[in-house]
Amino acid sequence: MILVTGGTGLVGAHLLYELSKAHRSIRAIKRDSSDIEKVKNVFAYYAETNEANMLFQKIEWCTADINNIPQLTEAFQGVNQVYHCAAHVSFDPSEEKKLRKVNIEGTANVVNLCIGNQINKLCHVSSIAAIGSKPNSNEVDETGKWNPEGKHNDYAISKYGAEIEVWRGTQEGVDAVIVNPGVIIGPGFWNSGSGKIFQKIDNGLNYHFPKVTGFVGVSDVVNSMISLMDSNIVNEQFIVISENISFKKVFDLAAEALDRNKPNRQLKKWMIALGWAFQKIGSLFGARRSITRESINGLFEKTFYDNSKIKSALEFDFKKMDSVIQETAEMYKKDKKR
Repeated sequence: MILVTGGTGLVGAHLLYELSKAHRSIRAIKRDSSDIEKVKNVFAYYAETNEANMLFQKIEWCTADINNIPQLTEAFQGVNQVYHCAAHVSFDPSEEKKLRKVNIEGTANVVNLCIGNQINKLCHVSSIAAIGSKPNSNEVDETGKWNPEGKHNDYAISKYGAEIEVWRGTQEGVDAVIVNPGVIIGPGFWNSGSGKIFQKIDNGLNYHFPKVTGFVGVSDVVNSMISLMDSNIVNEQFIVISENISFKKVFDLAAEALDRNKPNRQLKKWMIALGWAFQKIGSLFGARRSITRESINGLFEKTFYDNSKIKSALEFDFKKMDSVIQETAEMYKKDKKR
């Protein structure tokens, strides 16, 4: 039995489809508030209605929170492999405690139950945000060292802390692999994460910014995870990106695919800093903050991630991002018509 945490998220939903298609025995965790209809919608992207419903019915859903030990303990019954996709993503400084609670403590709970249940193998979904950098270099690979004194946002710190828990598990007998995806592009979740790109472009986004980072299609993330779990590779981590490109390039490709105008005005630091100042004041009255000093600088950085390790280990070929964005845009347009 395979257990998937975070099954109702972008990676988790696509992972469940691939595992169902491969006739695996699957149990997926969901919270009381989770919407499994979004998962069913993802299945419908790739299969005809009858087949999609049949594959979806193969999933054994289990209501559990990764910070609820009794619920999580029950979910682990009879499990021999775990894909840990559950995480909280936020760049709001006011959510630091929640980030640590879900991403670090929640992962520790998963790891502890993997140890206690003698799980064969664990795949942990981390992020390139948790990869350490090299001194005086904007090129990053898996050998980079995390600098605890660096200017990391709370999300990155929580994902690095989660990785520490996984490495602890490997010292206590659990075989594990960690994947560090870049910005993941894929369909089905248009109101969160990278899905908002397509929504905003469709609604007429005017501004772009020059940040360069690693991007990857969700299907490549999922297929690399499954390949790693089916391999003899243990206790290794892998950067999972297709290409290092700018957000401007991604916006332009999305605009072309959606037949919309390309954003033609570049954000300036002073514009974002002004927004940060207003949010800072607003936070005193309970308004949520999404802009921080770190995020302002981050929008103008160029970081290049090396994917050669996973390409070599699995002989893995990534889809080009222009194809990924085109396919995702087509699914966005189909959903919009419904």
